[in-house]
Order: sequence, then structure tokens, then C-alpha cells
Amino acid sequence: MKDSSVLFPGAPVEDGREQGAPPVVEQPARQNRRKAGRVADWVAQHPALAAFPFVLGAALLLWEALVRWQDYPTFILPRPGQILQKALAMSADGSLLRHTQATVTEIGAGLLIGLTLAFALGYWLGRSRTLDRILSPYLVASQTVPVVAIAPLLVIWFGSGLLSKVLVTTIMVFFPTLLGTVVGIRNVDPDLRELMRSLRASRWQLFLKLDLPGALPVIFGGLKLSVILAVVGAIVGEFVGADEGLGFLINLGRGVLDTPMIFVAVLMIVLLAQAMYWSVTLLESYLLRWKQHGSQSGE
Repeated sequence: MKDSSVLFPGAPVEDGREQGAPPVVEQPARQNRRKAGRVADWVAQHPALAAFPFVLGAALLLWEALVRWQDYPTFILPRPGQILQKALAMSADGSLLRHTQATVTEIGAGLLIGLTLAFALGYWLGRSRTLDRILSPYLVASQTVPVVAIAPLLVIWFGSGLLSKVLVTTIMVFFPTLLGTVVGIRNVDPDLRELMRSLRASRWQLFLKLDLPGALPVIFGGLKLSVILAVVGAIVGEFVGADEGLGFLINLGRGVLDTPMIFVAVLMIVLLAQAMYWSVTLLESYLLRWKQHGSQSGE
């Protein structure tokens, strides 16, 4: 006798469901639990980002309460709302964008020159102990001179235009990346280098296939510090002498007692530094994803 489920498609089957019936839709409660689980996992992986809105909100509330309690005038400590109004006004007239672009241009040019010189010289210092012994004392001595002390000289020699700011930024970003490159190149396994030489690898192949990938983890450590110091260098150069830029806005606000303007400029500087730091972090995660996959497969 044939199975009744074959003769009669609507007849019940062994699993308790009717054949041909639509699939059971997952209950909303179970979907909500899964979403809550994913949110909890994200919070566990990114606790700082998850806590940031609450920390920022609490700080703004305390700030507002302090100003109201002490009744500070605006030129001493403005309220958060007054700073927001100033930022909107400067955005509307284009001054905030213009000064931010000037600072970004100085940072970008200084990074391009400083990082290029640091990578090139750091590679040769890492490969040559003799060159390292000759140049290291002079490089270390150059870092003992505060940039704030030589920034006025650069303005006198090269003027108050873009060049002096770029040079200050270049000096600031040079040494951390140089040091990271030297340490990274020296950490490359010499046995692997000898193996590649035995396989008749060219100097360019050694650099691309061994030296650069092996040194990148350490290089990125110096690079993260360099991008932050680039912002500091540009602002220091603008403090000494400039007619545009976020550092110029701070000097201008100080001269006319426009404290909200100073806060707006400082907040833009913080946002710039954070954006550059996280950009380097994302680039590091992308270029070093092979290392993460290797560690996971090793586990």
C-alpha cells in the first residue's frame, strides 16, 4: 500500500507538518534575541565606541552645569551651545572650511616629504650597520632640539607661507617613521633573506617579498605616531606665523577674546588627528590581513 503522504499531498507526514505547507516563519522573539546577541558581540568587541555617546553626553551635561553654576562669561568658558552656534556660523561663511583646508594641505605635504625621506633613509640604515653608526649620532642630536625653538628660524628663513609650515611638519613626522623602519628592517629573519638569495631573488624581489612585509608591523607603529605629530607640527608652524589655518584661528581668537572660536579650532584639530589615526589603522588592517589569517590558522 502506498504512503498516504504520496497519494494525498495534504496528509500529515512524520515530522508533524503537512506536505506542501509553507515553512514555519521564525518567531519575532527569536529574531530579536539574535539581534540582541549581535549587538552584544559588537559592544564586547568595541567597548570604547559603544561608550563614546554616553561619555560625550555626560561631559556636555557637566560642562553646561558648570557654566550655569559658576556663571562664567563667554570669554572665560562658553557653553556647548555657544560653541555649536559659532561652528555653524563659521561653516556658513566658509571660513572654517578655508582654514581647515590650509591646515590639511600643510599636513599632507609634510607627510609626503617626511615619510618618503624616513622610509628611504630608514631602509638603508636598517640594511647597513656602517651607515647606521655614522649617521645615528647626528640624527639623535637633531631630535634633541625642540621644534618650537627652530620654527621661528624657519619662518625667518623661508617666510610665513606654506613652505615653513611644511618644513616644520616634515621635521615632526620624520624621526618616528625612521625609527620604526630601521627596527622593522632589522627584525626581518636573516635566514629567510639567505634562502631567497640562494633562490637567486633580485634586490627588488627581496624588498617587495620579504623586507617590506616583514617590517610593516613595526613601521605602522611609527606611522601612527607620525600622523598625529604631523597635525601638531602644522599647528606649531601656524602659531609662529601664518595668515590662515586652524592655528591662525586660535591665535586670532586669543587676540580678540573669542573663546568659542578657539574651541571650534581645537575641536577641528582633534577631529583631524582622529581621522588620520583611524585611516592609518584601517590601512594597517588591510595590508596586514595576511598576518591575522596566519595567526588564526595557527591557532
